Amino acid sequence: MRSPWWLPDRHSQTLWRRYAPFTPVQRTRQRITLADGDFIDLDHLAGADASLAATRPLMLLLHGLCGSAESAYMQTTQRLLHDHGYDSVAMNFRGCSGQINSLARAYHSGATDDVGEVIEVLQAHQPRPIVLVGFSLGANVTLRYLFENPSASPVVQGIAISTPFQLAACSKALERGLSRAYGFYFKVQLVNSIEDKKHYFRKANKPGELAKLEALGDLTKLKNLWDFDDKVTAILHGFENAHDYYSRCSSGNILDQITSLVHLIQSANDPFIPSDVLPSESTLPPNITLHLCDKGGHVGFTSSGDKLWLERQILNAVSLVDA
Repeated sequence: MRSPWWLPDRHSQTLWRRYAPFTPVQRTRQRITLADGDFIDLDHLAGADASLAATRPLMLLLHGLCGSAESAYMQTTQRLLHDHGYDSVAMNFRGCSGQINSLARAYHSGATDDVGEVIEVLQAHQPRPIVLVGFSLGANVTLRYLFENPSASPVVQGIAISTPFQLAACSKALERGLSRAYGFYFKVQLVNSIEDKKHYFRKANKPGELAKLEALGDLTKLKNLWDFDDKVTAILHGFENAHDYYSRCSSGNILDQITSLVHLIQSANDPFIPSDVLPSESTLPPNITLHLCDKGGHVGFTSSGDKLWLERQILNAVSLVDA
């Protein structure tokens, strides 16, 4: 990948991906009810050639923190997959589809249980191989899912982009330099989501779920993403604190225990992910390949002369298992 001259650094690559114009895709939404009574919204896009798509793996896309199926990288990936004859499903994590979810809990970097339920629903409709494609937080969830489900799963491959392999180190990276702006953005968005959920629970007369959120205390005092994960994410999802959450949900320490095919795409200048937490290709098992770019930012990877470089890498990776 050759970074364009007008995207010279980690921040310009990252922000261009977020704000660059693109043509939205028209998808079909499916709502599924989870075992705990909450819901997940899925956005389906069929392949351009239905007969061809039926013979190929289903692509299940997982977005990043504070993202959704509406995120640019989700839609541009689905469009290219559609054009090349792949059915795809963009999964919105709990509370990310534009409607507040029904329970106090939300999603996190190790929320593989929801992915498992989604896969069960998809398989009940049309059994076939599945390829998981995860971006950032979704990439970590992808790797954790593959680790936790080594057999009896229809998932035949994982493609992980900009994975935060060591969550604690990545959280701390968002407290340094210009990257503090990203950390502040995430913290504000996440706190606002909790406040919106409190308001919704009051109107919907859900005192039990409201009490769980009110017990978290005054969230305006939280300074950064680490604080939010320590006081909110960990508490709502059964972890002792941020250290416990980060330790138990990081994917970097379990790569050698994954038996599925995996393709990793990372950038050495990612403003969210310190380079010293990236795996070394020489230490990875033969079923895992790493494409490490010198530049690319975080889920950026816009290449000179090819603004869809990242999407084409995803397509190339899945075509190997589909051959």
